Amino acid sequence: MAAGPRTVLVTGGGSGIGAAAVRLFLEQGDRVFAGDLDPSGVPDGAHPVQLDVSEPESVTAFVEQALDATGRVDVLCNNAGIGSTTDAVGSSLEEWDRVFAVNARGVFLCTQQVLPSMLDRGAGVIVNTASVAGLVGLKDRAAYCASKGAVIAFTRQVAVQYAGTGVRCSCVCPGTIDSPWVGRLLDQADDPEQARAALTARQPVGRLGRPEEVAQAIGYLASDAAEFATGTVLVLDGGLTAA
Repeated sequence: MAAGPRTVLVTGGGSGIGAAAVRLFLEQGDRVFAGDLDPSGVPDGAHPVQLDVSEPESVTAFVEQALDATGRVDVLCNNAGIGSTTDAVGSSLEEWDRVFAVNARGVFLCTQQVLPSMLDRGAGVIVNTASVAGLVGLKDRAAYCASKGAVIAFTRQVAVQYAGTGVRCSCVCPGTIDSPWVGRLLDQADDPEQARAALTARQPVGRLGRPEEVAQAIGYLASDAAEFATGTVLVLDGGLTAA
């Protein structure tokens, strides 16, 4: 990895796991460009950028801003994502396409934009935020499960495609994390408090995960300590998929 401060790009860096990852990289002395639809929540010290990962022009501008400012991208964290709470019958085509546009196409577009410069330098790490929903079926999560499964498959393909070039690609698969994203889903329930209690009860460890715990895993995969790790699918779910 590069000597001195790295240039790190984080999508969805304005809240939850993304914001936690931004803070972690900043603490390590990295130069962080954090993109979000609403960048007002990006932690102080990072370069906030308004970003829609589903739009090619927006992604290109985001990556070019970092390249123009620092000449490199050392780490890309594809973290931006949206949820969906319908089954295959209840999901509209519009909902399905929107979930895939952000969760899957967004990962592809950002990866496609950073790869040329990483390959030219022979160094770089891409860490994608997938989900346990991409590994197991969850009720009322048809589009979400499918989109996160796509992220895992894409991660593995990129890892194999560029193995040995100095460019690595892995992903984290969080379980249920106590984040604003989960909070919004719970707020849609008839009884949010009861829904939270039920969600917590389903976790073998008896609690929801914390964004900082996932950020630590992202930080590890992006570090030199994980130099032998590529195509890795790192699960952090409190035992949910083991039960």
